[in-house]
Amino acid sequence: MSVPADRQYSAEHEWVVVDGEIATVGITEYASEALGDVVYTELPPAGEEVTAGEVCGEIESTKSVSDLYCPVSGVVTEINGTLVDSPELVNDEPYGSGWLFKVKVSELGELMDAEEYASHIGE
Repeated sequence: MSVPADRQYSAEHEWVVVDGEIATVGITEYASEALGDVVYTELPPAGEEVTAGEVCGEIESTKSVSDLYCPVSGVVTEINGTLVDSPELVNDEPYGSGWLFKVKVSELGELMDAEEYASHIGE
């Protein structure tokens, strides 16, 4: 199971990469495997305020619908529009083109580094 060291992780299995004041958010490989085949994503729209630790959307798979928790607080600046037509990218490339949305960060939530997250998921 891949846990890249270049990002931080939430206990709810989201990852975040902060570049300046913009954070890119996605779900981990662990989460994408647990979900099964992703068929739909409901993401917060650009301009919406999000709060770390709060539900900000949903990911629907062939198995279930799961809440998406935001790992940071701030304002959504962009969503990954490619996921509308290709939600399977969340499974195929969870750490790459399967990213979910970007946030102009006002505050980080409780995050773990790669080593802490690997321990969290039993790796």
